[in-house]
Amino acid sequence: MKLTDFKLADFKLVAFDMDSTLINIECIDEIADAAGKKAEVAAITEAAMRGEITDFKDSLLLRLALLKGVPESALEDVYAKRLQINPGVEKTAAALKAAGIKLLLVSGGFTFFSDRVAKRLGFDFARANVLEIENGLLTGRVVQQMWGDIVDGEEKKKMLLQTAVQLGVRPNQTIAVGDGANDLPMMSVAGLSVAYHAKPKVREQAMIQINEGGMDELLAHFS
Repeated sequence: MKLTDFKLADFKLVAFDMDSTLINIECIDEIADAAGKKAEVAAITEAAMRGEITDFKDSLLLRLALLKGVPESALEDVYAKRLQINPGVEKTAAALKAAGIKLLLVSGGFTFFSDRVAKRLGFDFARANVLEIENGLLTGRVVQQMWGDIVDGEEKKKMLLQTAVQLGVRPNQTIAVGDGANDLPMMSVAGLSVAYHAKPKVREQAMIQINEGGMDELLAHFS
């Protein structure tokens, strides 16, 4: 269904999740593959994204602990060999920027990937977790930052609202795009919520569902 009541000019900021939204993988699962623990970590990731583990922070810390001792070089391998931008994302980002809309990447993943993806796509803002690395090895922990330590659902919502204030725009002038349960808080305060190839719980609550095709399907919903 096309939402002809909406025009791109009505919006000033779009917040995107990264893993399985802007990109084709869950980075933490692929890092775990290097440690021979992908099945164990992926099972926790899947449960968290479905909303079966209600505390995303706890689920992330649990998964991170399993990555202790993984070499930093594994991150580079994941980025170079496994990470791909999802279909239609580059076209969508370019169209939004051409319309004067600012782009925000908010991820429960890691800055090693999010900073590169944000730069590659020309995003204006980004927030993600910083992996702690000592002597070339992951410690299984994240680094405390000025705003906190873990980007969970509440942090995503806070970042969306703070960025809107920074830009001088209202929440109803924002769009939030995601696929997992930890995206629901930011989707709940945005003027338009979009579920992209999302879990059932997210599809149920989103105003727009993109269940097939690329991210550029989003553009078809604007008159």
